[in-house]
Amino acid sequence: MRYLHTMVRVRNLDQSLAFYRDLLGLEVVRRVDSEKGRFTLLYLAAPENHDAVAADVAAHRMESPTLELTWNWDDEDYGSARNFGHLAFEVEDIYAVCAELMAAGVTINRPPRDGHMAFVRSPDLISIELLQKGERLAPAEPWASMPNTGAW
Repeated sequence: MRYLHTMVRVRNLDQSLAFYRDLLGLEVVRRVDSEKGRFTLLYLAAPENHDAVAADVAAHRMESPTLELTWNWDDEDYGSARNFGHLAFEVEDIYAVCAELMAAGVTINRPPRDGHMAFVRSPDLISIELLQKGERLAPAEPWASMPNTGAW
């Protein structure tokens, strides 16, 4: 058995792309639009997986880990999305990533007080865990004293 992808349903494709692609830095590697099924599938990959995913796409297979965004063209209510656990991404500098997200208006629900882990939520209320690559960073402000906000 091997991990293939995580699928999340999104309410607004543009908002979700702005979050996953523009803020988190994932790359769109494949797109499927189904007129008959009235949906769009977007597969995104982390930059460090780019070469493996590009080889998969060229060979018409999808073996490398991706995030599948499913956008149904007709309105649906997906609730609060709390029945889904979370997506996890390793980042080079958790403080810099959280600062960039916060500057873009994203709430840092669980700040990286420990220099290792933070949680934010996507526009579709999907919990996103950010983990510091390698050793945890030394505690630093404003993160060290920042309280949790909301749910994640």
